[in-house]
Amino acid sequence: MENTIDRLFRYVKIETTSSEESGTHPSSEKEFDLARVLINDLEKIGAKDVYLDEEHCYVYATVPASAGYEDKPVLGFIAHMDTSPAMSGKNVNPRIIENYDGKDIVLNSDLNVIMKVEDFPFLENYKGDSLIVTDGTTLLGADDKAGVAEIMTLCEYLLENPDVKHGKIRIAFTPDEEIGEGPDFFDVKLFGADFAYTVDGGALGELEYENFNAAGAKVVFNGRNVHPGSAKGIMKNSILISAEFQALLPTFQNPMYTEKYEGFFHLDSIKGNVEQTVCDYIIRDHDKDLFEEKKKVFLRCADFINSKYGKDTCVVDLKDQYKNMKEIMKDHMHLIENAKASMEELGIVPKISPIRGGTDGAQLSFMGLPCPNLCTGGENFHGKYEFASVTGILKTVEVLKKIVEKYS
Repeated sequence: MENTIDRLFRYVKIETTSSEESGTHPSSEKEFDLARVLINDLEKIGAKDVYLDEEHCYVYATVPASAGYEDKPVLGFIAHMDTSPAMSGKNVNPRIIENYDGKDIVLNSDLNVIMKVEDFPFLENYKGDSLIVTDGTTLLGADDKAGVAEIMTLCEYLLENPDVKHGKIRIAFTPDEEIGEGPDFFDVKLFGADFAYTVDGGALGELEYENFNAAGAKVVFNGRNVHPGSAKGIMKNSILISAEFQALLPTFQNPMYTEKYEGFFHLDSIKGNVEQTVCDYIIRDHDKDLFEEKKKVFLRCADFINSKYGKDTCVVDLKDQYKNMKEIMKDHMHLIENAKASMEELGIVPKISPIRGGTDGAQLSFMGLPCPNLCTGGENFHGKYEFASVTGILKTVEVLKKIVEKYS
């Protein structure tokens, strides 16, 4: 049986960065490189119904029910194969820091990349653990290849130990989660699970069944450029107008000032010149009513800009992205209670908190597959300071085994 950590090291070295720009599904052909490795791994360990969606890059497989357990609920586990486009996932070089001393970690001495306890005080919680870190030039990819490796280890364990009785287990690995498109071509009917868990969370003990309601907005500011020497009363500087729009939004409803259930407006990117400036925003709130109000505020700010500078100075394309899965999960709380009990039986303190983001499980829940989110043992996702706890990864595998036991 392959060690989960060895498996993770194999997977993170395969580049699978998704792309927000391609417009294809999957967004990057590189995601197939890992998908085909997983197909091979699943076949090698004896999984059944192993299938790769050659068009859209979804991997599906089955661990058959034990004899006499065919009538048990069909339980699913899902993780995503892509890594965030926020930082390079090419030539990932992971290493293990054994018996971490709780102090600053030098990731790359040549580039002076140091993960400082001052910046990440929760590092002190990992003193004595072994940590998997990057070389400071890429992300690690534990998000979500740790989840992939943990699910693969679970499958191999169940297939190699027929004395461990269980119902039918369905497995899926998805593309493009990091760009919000993971469930777009997910075949819920083919998957055939009664309910599932995504294994895509952070630190050991995390258990999540609430997420943001989410919208995205592309805002185009149209200006008028003339020579600055004769600009009085004529020029409209779209850069300055975009800054004025941002200043109209509530100052403290910003990611820099919010936590827990507090929503926000977030200016994610800006590009422009005097003639035209384009801004990308995301709008988030856990509360449905507050979310709707935020969208109204956003549009009122645009109306104000247009009333001041003229029609179509500010053009907003606002679209909903996903909804809070609590709306669905409230009728399936056995998934939360069983995961919580599984952690407690293993001496793990459950950390039930809202996701300040999204997950495949949110959209899948509204597609008819109730799907809360479990921890993976990783932290600091999407950047060079990403790391994963060896203890967290190994204990997450034990949590998955316990959950299977609860439904058997």
